[in-house]
Amino acid sequence: MKLLPAEHALLIQQAIRSAQAAGELPEFDIPDIEIRPPKKPEQGDYACAVALQLAKTAGKNPLEIAEIIARDLPTADFVGAVEVAKPGFVNFRLSEGWLRQQVEAILLEGDRLFQLDLGAGKRAQVEFVSANPTGPLHVGRSRGAMVGDTIARLLEAAGYAVEREYYFNNAGVQMTNLGNSLRIRYLEALGLPVTVPAADDKTFYQGEYLKTFAQELVAQHGDSLREADWQPFKAYAETRMFEVIKATLRRVNVQHDVFFNENSLYESGAVWDTLKALETRGHIYRAVNPENAGGLGGEDGEEDSGKGAATWFRSVPLGDSKDRVMVKSDGNPTYTLPDIAYHANKISRGFDLLVNILGADHGAQYKVVQCGITALGMDASKIRVIIIQLVRMIRDGQEVKMSTRAGDYDTLDDLIDQTSPDVVRYLLLARSANSHLDFDLNLAVKQSNDNPVYYIQNAHVRCAGILREAEARGLDDHGANLALLGAAELRFLRKTLELGEVIEIAANLLEPHRIAFYAHELASLFHPIYDEVRVIHGEVPVEVAKARLRFYRAAQVVFKRVLGLMGMSAPERM
Repeated sequence: MKLLPAEHALLIQQAIRSAQAAGELPEFDIPDIEIRPPKKPEQGDYACAVALQLAKTAGKNPLEIAEIIARDLPTADFVGAVEVAKPGFVNFRLSEGWLRQQVEAILLEGDRLFQLDLGAGKRAQVEFVSANPTGPLHVGRSRGAMVGDTIARLLEAAGYAVEREYYFNNAGVQMTNLGNSLRIRYLEALGLPVTVPAADDKTFYQGEYLKTFAQELVAQHGDSLREADWQPFKAYAETRMFEVIKATLRRVNVQHDVFFNENSLYESGAVWDTLKALETRGHIYRAVNPENAGGLGGEDGEEDSGKGAATWFRSVPLGDSKDRVMVKSDGNPTYTLPDIAYHANKISRGFDLLVNILGADHGAQYKVVQCGITALGMDASKIRVIIIQLVRMIRDGQEVKMSTRAGDYDTLDDLIDQTSPDVVRYLLLARSANSHLDFDLNLAVKQSNDNPVYYIQNAHVRCAGILREAEARGLDDHGANLALLGAAELRFLRKTLELGEVIEIAANLLEPHRIAFYAHELASLFHPIYDEVRVIHGEVPVEVAKARLRFYRAAQVVFKRVLGLMGMSAPERM
């Protein structure tokens, strides 16, 4: 289907070229032409203010330029009328006949409604969730899952071949602590004397899931592991936790194509190869303190400054605020080095676009990674980063605290059990990722129009109900006379035609909340129409009923497509 802003812009360009060829306008480079709905609906469906922009260049009054453009516009089947308005707007009204025929166009495209070709022939990777396997997913981490998966869906709708990736680390102190925590729970499950660390012990994971894992180990191995150290317990906890995480993500319709282990970068030598490559290019030096004073102190091991000779990344010349420690004085790398190695690996896999969904605490780190990629001679512009702000769980007006280690949080599974996968997806998506989000548990469980998920899905349910009832009564809408559709139906059709533009903008800007906003606006327009435009009613003539039934069939397709883009189901009954 047509992206109407782009189609109208093309008409304006053609009109300007025609006017230039005829000598009505002087020669000049045509600027980008912006088409948008006018401020007042009575002014038309789309408006263009390019005449105001061209006044100085063309040496003419904007209103005169607008009149020239309107006069030279080529004809188009979707344009019903063109009007010029002060001080120099060209306003378009869609052809109502063409608009009614979009019912058939919608039905023809079906599940691929407004499938675009912006990314045709290109590969995109979206890396999201990426939580280490130390505990079940909680709502804070899950926001990134919904944002990342919806971005992947929008990129697919824009024509990209998309790969979803999960990056994790199964080594380090946190995993040792996890293994030791499970070992203690295992000994406890055997009934052996053991001291369970206090709740404030930062080395011990308190979650109930470890008690479950311990019981499983007892069932499988009896007491044969009573003398074992932390390692087999770490291995078991990791395996089981990933099973839990994957199962949880499947419940909210999220599946990854690739699980990438950070340790593989060490096993392959990629981490140290990256360091060597940076050094060869002159970006590495060894010193007790950084070359620039701004580098003193900081995160990821930069507090190592002054403790001994560390290995530094000379990142200030690349636009960083300070040089960064790559390898601490004790020989251990900071997060920066494997992160750069990982992104170099991703770029080497041939992706045209790399989208990283990161928590708010990674706001500085990703910029350092981009400096590292640039230093390696790679194209850092391929990397797009979305920073996810914090989620607060609210119940009865009070914040619910969340902590993986202490185990005093609502897991994503808990939340799904209380609400539904669709509610979780939508409410975690419905605000800009860069805004803090309050997840209202009381609202989430409501089965009423106060709940935006219920409100949107109920539009699809109503369409399905009309179609079932019509089928039961033998009403067939094939060959319907769409000229019988009225003003209310046309209002909805105008809104549906914005979907392509929403997909385009959301995919280009990586802003998936736009589709959530659009879905609610579409439902808000639909429900009053449903009350007004009846199909199964004694006073509705058969031919009108058939046309309206065809309209509702198309509306159902639109809602199913929009819900699918958000990874949500399209129920036929509620």
